[in-house]
Amino acid sequence: MAVLNLRSLAGGRILRGSQPFGMDTAATAAFLERHGIQAVVDLRSAYERAIVPWQLANGAVELVENPLDPRTASAGLQSIHTAEDLGELYLGWVRARPDWVAESLRPAAQGKRTLIHCSLGKDRTGVVSALALLATGADRAAVVADYAASTAALPTMLETMSAAWRLAVPEVPEEAFSPSLMLLQSPEAAMEYFLDRFGHEFGDAADYLRVAGLSGSELDGLRRS
Repeated sequence: MAVLNLRSLAGGRILRGSQPFGMDTAATAAFLERHGIQAVVDLRSAYERAIVPWQLANGAVELVENPLDPRTASAGLQSIHTAEDLGELYLGWVRARPDWVAESLRPAAQGKRTLIHCSLGKDRTGVVSALALLATGADRAAVVADYAASTAALPTMLETMSAAWRLAVPEVPEEAFSPSLMLLQSPEAAMEYFLDRFGHEFGDAADYLRVAGLSGSELDGLRRS
């Protein structure tokens, strides 16, 4: 298996993708070497990491565990029915945890080729990626297109993730991974909504990241990536 939904941004300094599905130590080492990865930022909770763990040799790369529970600042994931609900979920994260966004980008801002991922590489990863793109000068259309690009990978990822979860947690119902759930989609409208409200509330992404904790030199490093 592999890291799925994988693509680069910010000049190639940042890779975004899914969790490492079915990779043993040898496959993991080969993947990291092939992509020149120096740091991995894992946005999953400890519970998620236990189901699909990284098989890293000691000292292979810097592993930054920077978890965000998807339920953070949310009335409940069961309430996500529309693209606007999904965009509002993302806004809740950046309102509640600006420190989490900054720490997700710090290794790349310090010059390391960094893989940033959550479970599917679409929501938590999508939010961090959107702000990285904005802070490095990407236009709105590019940010929306990058987010929506996860759509093509979702069928394979959902099938693979469903199998992993059913093995580890048999009581999880199969419908929990249904592609019909808005929570498991990546519609352009969700990112459009997020960008509209983010701009209204926070203005410039670089200013947001500065207030969140990235230094001026780190922001410069992110822009150089």
